[in-house]
Amino acid sequence: MKRSIVIGAVAALAMTTLISPAQAAGPARTAPAAETEYVVLYEEGVNLAEAKKAVEAAGGTIVKENAAVGVATVSTTNADFAAAAQDQEAIAGVARNRSIGHAPANARTSAGIRKAIEAAAVEKAGHGAPARGTFGKPKPKAEPLAELQWDMKQINATADGSHKYLQGDRGVLVAILDTGVDGTHPDIAPNFNNELSRNFTVDIPVDADGNEVDGPCEAEPDQSCQDPANVDENGHGTHVASSIASPINGLGIAGVAPKVSIVNLRAGQDSGYFFLQASVDALTYAADIGVDVANMSYYIDPWLFNCTDNPKDSPADRQEQATIIAATQRALDYAHRNGVTLVAAAGNQALDYTKEVVDATSPDFASEPGEAPYSRTIPPSCVSLPSEGNHVISVSSLGISKRKSYFSDYGNGYVDVASPGGDVYDTPDNTRDVTKATLSAYPKYLAEANGELNPDGTPNVDYVVRSCKGDTCAYYQYLQGTSMASPRAAGVAALIVSKYGVRDREHGGKTLSPAFVETVLKATATKTACPNPPAFTYTRHLPNGTTATATHVCEGGKFRNGFYGSGIVDALKVAR
Repeated sequence: MKRSIVIGAVAALAMTTLISPAQAAGPARTAPAAETEYVVLYEEGVNLAEAKKAVEAAGGTIVKENAAVGVATVSTTNADFAAAAQDQEAIAGVARNRSIGHAPANARTSAGIRKAIEAAAVEKAGHGAPARGTFGKPKPKAEPLAELQWDMKQINATADGSHKYLQGDRGVLVAILDTGVDGTHPDIAPNFNNELSRNFTVDIPVDADGNEVDGPCEAEPDQSCQDPANVDENGHGTHVASSIASPINGLGIAGVAPKVSIVNLRAGQDSGYFFLQASVDALTYAADIGVDVANMSYYIDPWLFNCTDNPKDSPADRQEQATIIAATQRALDYAHRNGVTLVAAAGNQALDYTKEVVDATSPDFASEPGEAPYSRTIPPSCVSLPSEGNHVISVSSLGISKRKSYFSDYGNGYVDVASPGGDVYDTPDNTRDVTKATLSAYPKYLAEANGELNPDGTPNVDYVVRSCKGDTCAYYQYLQGTSMASPRAAGVAALIVSKYGVRDREHGGKTLSPAFVETVLKATATKTACPNPPAFTYTRHLPNGTTATATHVCEGGKFRNGFYGSGIVDALKVAR
């Protein structure tokens, strides 16, 4: 469920920064700035005119309103707006809008180092990818880089597997709620629906304290903070989209469902933050345009876990988390009710979500000066969103040996299915091998901006691969995380809609009940038992010469357990 965004040599630094001990309790609140934004949740079923009057009575002005689920962004100069709004009968909850807040310095050292989402994803150093020309000979009709796609082999989404029987239907829409999608990438463009794609965010150069968030607008590849809906200035969303639907075109790789349509519904900042309003808007828009499957490889900031009664939290923070829970669930319900199958990454903190855990990373983006993450004990009653929302299929990550990835969150009753997301330490000697991550599309403009290409266009780093067909060249990068596992499961879900879906009379294309999709996805998954013994110890020999160990306990039986859920998704079983 976590996004990656922080790969590279900085991953270890990001992890250290984010989980270092912080204050023992939440900081005291200070008065909001002269003008502050909030996300307001209306009472269920309230008349919109009454809700607007309530907002105005509390001293706020509506900037943007989502009438479908009753959520609005409100601007105010009233320092007591939150309390005043809570006194209004038409308002159910209030949360500060994190998109104009202050990012605490100890939560990241730059815009690129943001939550350890793909936790020590691919550290962008060490073992290299094979040099061009040593990929191995692809099977007949397979894409040129198919031999590097061990992940697709694991779920039988290959030229001689599911692609031989079912490649998906163009009328099936898969929404990518992420940092954006490079719709011009040669291995995405043929399946990219530019007309329906939308960007629900605005880049944030710096916060109110002057700390960099997304970076200067003029320094971005498109030199703008108002990005079009075919741009990804992070790379995460493009990787996700490619995993689902890169076409079979003789260029680089093929996705799980290489003929379905991709819709970019950008809900994340370049820096990897995902705020409430953008997530709610993307979900409701997906429902309104007839999206069939939505992939969500992230959690909604600023709380990794949302609690309503944690003793460490201030009353304001409790109210904020309650609002996030209620607003997000309304949007998820709306999407599910309108035919959207919801798939989310389980997360990369290596935690059992069914047990009491400790979170020292939240809030990871503060709206007031001096606010920083602090340590909280988290009971199972707290929820991480969207992965723990109702109607959401939560996906854990596997390495090449089919073991649960060392970073993947887990829990019997939390994980629904498992899918390959990579594990660079899943090697015979437990040392890092970048090729044990997953390979998917990477925007060329990011490779250029990051200095990862030689003057002749060839990669100068081991985690980037180039593939050319005639004069057209495309780039791909290795990433690992549950963010990578989720889209592979979403791709199988898209195949299910393609095979069993009926004509969508309202939107065109196909449609299928999300409950039916989930049933088939789980029924066709390969049942996989817990390790024997169920307490599995991970050993990682790190590039810095140290060794890390951790033991995770798998609970449950072969047909449902905490590592694999109902099993490993299988595209071939769906396709035949």
